[in-house]
Amino acid sequence: MNDRLDRALGAFYGLALGDALGMPTQVMSREDVVRVYGTVTGFEPARPDNPVSAGMPAGSVTDDTDQAVIVGRLLDEGHGRIDPLRLAHELLDWEKEMKAKGSFDLLGPSTKAALDAVARGVPPREAGRNGTTNGAAMRVTPVGIAFPAAPLDTFLDRVAESCQVTHDTTLGIAGAAAVAAAVSTGVGGGTLDDAVEAAVTAARAGARRGHWIAGADIASRVAWAGELVRDLPEAEALDRICALVGTSVASQESVPAAFAVLAVADGDPWRAALLAANLGGDSDTIGAIAGAVAGSVTGLAGLPADAVETLRTVNALGLEPLTTRLLALR
Repeated sequence: MNDRLDRALGAFYGLALGDALGMPTQVMSREDVVRVYGTVTGFEPARPDNPVSAGMPAGSVTDDTDQAVIVGRLLDEGHGRIDPLRLAHELLDWEKEMKAKGSFDLLGPSTKAALDAVARGVPPREAGRNGTTNGAAMRVTPVGIAFPAAPLDTFLDRVAESCQVTHDTTLGIAGAAAVAAAVSTGVGGGTLDDAVEAAVTAARAGARRGHWIAGADIASRVAWAGELVRDLPEAEALDRICALVGTSVASQESVPAAFAVLAVADGDPWRAALLAANLGGDSDTIGAIAGAVAGSVTGLAGLPADAVETLRTVNALGLEPLTTRLLALR
């Protein structure tokens, strides 16, 4: 396996890893995570009282991975382009399947509102004008795999295309741009420092696209969050992330939180994903973002082989063929 394919697979499986480790603790407070689990040290099944992931077995991925696969498949089938209307219909079909299975893991608030608008006949270009949550950021990793982060304007065109129908806002695009650029930089051979620098640059430029929404600057918060936790013990760092950065579905909280976790873990994918799981809040998405970025730097070889095998067995992901085709677009 060549280095670029190893890094691309590291990004995709890193996303799935963080997603699955964070699955049982999502929507829990940090205090409840500590009370129930002590410290999450590996894959856990969801507790029956979790309102989102109840009934999901250990190692299961959630909407983060499922929707990233949808984006990747549409990029492949569209030869590098995403038809916003088709993405809308694919996401709606995905939710129907989840409901048919009895799953509570459904579309996020911005995505749901936008797709309901599309179903009412609102044009895709207008449907995402209020989307500020992290749905676009959680599913954007395939864009980072498929395209180089430079030239930045061209790269942001592809990022914005993946955001348009649900998160066509300054915050939605900035958050997705940060994640995509970091992954792309890692896949291209960059270090963790390179990836973080690319994330800040892309988020700053991405914030000049889409419909303006009031909110904290994501580029500034990504840079700040990493410094906030530098040299702190893990438990103290997690408490600080919860208290000051935030772990909600808001892009300006969860995206910087993922980069803070990366800083604490020094870019180790397994450690970063576990730290995210122990945060609670939107832990599966924070873990998915952190895992994708870390995996793009370390490659698949940097993820524990037994954990990757668990992901494959529990979810039948089959990411290798899709990742190879996405790299062919690069």
